[in-house]
Amino acid sequence: MASIAMKKGEGLYESQKLALAYFAVALILFGAQLLFGLLAAYQYIDPNFLFGKLSFMTNRTVHVNAMIVWLLVGLMGGVYWFLPIETGREVVGIRLAKWIWWIIVAGVGVVVLVYLFVQVGPGTATTLWFINEGREYIEAPRWADLAIIAWVAVFLYNVVATTLASRRVTGLLGVLIFDLVALGALYSAGVHYTVNVTMDQYLWWWVVHLWVEATWEVLVGVLMAWSLMYLLGTPRKLVETWLYLEVALVFGTGILGLGHHYFWIGTPEYWIGLGGFFSALEPLPLVAMVVHAVYDAGAHRLHAVNRPAFFWAILQAFGNFIGAGVWGFMQTLPQINLYSHGTQLAAAHGHLAFFGAYVGTVLTLVYIAVQNAAKVVRIPLDTRSWSWSYALFILGIFGLAGSFTISGFVQTMVERAELGSTWAAFIASYTHPWYTNTLVWRFFFGLMIFAAYLILVYDLLSIYAGRALGKEVRRAQ
Repeated sequence: MASIAMKKGEGLYESQKLALAYFAVALILFGAQLLFGLLAAYQYIDPNFLFGKLSFMTNRTVHVNAMIVWLLVGLMGGVYWFLPIETGREVVGIRLAKWIWWIIVAGVGVVVLVYLFVQVGPGTATTLWFINEGREYIEAPRWADLAIIAWVAVFLYNVVATTLASRRVTGLLGVLIFDLVALGALYSAGVHYTVNVTMDQYLWWWVVHLWVEATWEVLVGVLMAWSLMYLLGTPRKLVETWLYLEVALVFGTGILGLGHHYFWIGTPEYWIGLGGFFSALEPLPLVAMVVHAVYDAGAHRLHAVNRPAFFWAILQAFGNFIGAGVWGFMQTLPQINLYSHGTQLAAAHGHLAFFGAYVGTVLTLVYIAVQNAAKVVRIPLDTRSWSWSYALFILGIFGLAGSFTISGFVQTMVERAELGSTWAAFIASYTHPWYTNTLVWRFFFGLMIFAAYLILVYDLLSIYAGRALGKEVRRAQ
């Protein structure tokens, strides 16, 4: 399976060259996400830091939105990498894909500059379209929302047209096409405007949670299936079986699982029970797919064609299960959520879930791509530095999640359960030593993650330059 990433004797497909551009921009935005996250974390410790120059809310907005964009860019890059391999031909409409790519890159640059320099003034219909939509986590102006929908539409066209041209509709391609339709449709829910706050929040959650939790999870399932076939030679029948179960659970339970948010925006209270139960079931098929693939390949000896990618795939499966499943389930149970909703426990769950489910996936794809785009292609791929980056990322993210968890525990017990959610209770929890001490630890573990990122970039550049360990099998042209 190691040779499938390239056309024999012809180098990379054009879509794979485009995928490399996707991965490069994704990694740059990853660095921006971490940098602005560190600034926001330090402002928790010292609120006067950069006061009047760069506000906490601006840093937080860039931090969150950069994360969403770089992960989506990385996942789409993975499809452009594997699509010609799956279909046996160049992607149809590749010129259009390149045009929309540069439009999106330019658009992201404009949006970031607007976030940084134009955030003061009255909110009007004009600012909604051109400055900031005013919705937490999806602050992008309306024109940027429409650009993202157009981007997904072009992406869908590339996949459908290539599939039809190849006359080879596999199970993975069928699931991918189905998911891309949902990817565009669910994001469009955030474009609607209504004066009813409950309805507005209802549609907002469909973007913030269901768009990410449903369509992204299925897209990850497709990409992990391709990755396991490449890394371990996993049979197609095995990964497709687990992927079908993933689709059933994600779309079957994800819509109900979203309900643990609904109770708090004015919908009937039965949603809190339904949502709390079903929201924990979605990560299970992806864990099972990876475990089954490892068992089937006898990979307990770790004989994979790309050791960094293999370990990131393992982290993706179990990180997704722990972050999205365990950390999510322990706070969405109705009896707990009555006290924990809106606390830092949600931040702990979010950081750990995004890292496990999506960061692990994108870095798996990046290592696979850079192995085959390197000046010297080596199998198995190994380096001296990837394990340091890997270990620091894991220690950092679990330390960060632990800090958020302790903060959330203080809020839940002191502010909510003990003092009854009054304004005085809010002040008491935020000045409690158990809370204030976690702010320092949060920043420390953030620095650890940023160090891991720097080592990651160095490692990838070293591989691309041909300075990697492994057996040389051919040179890329």
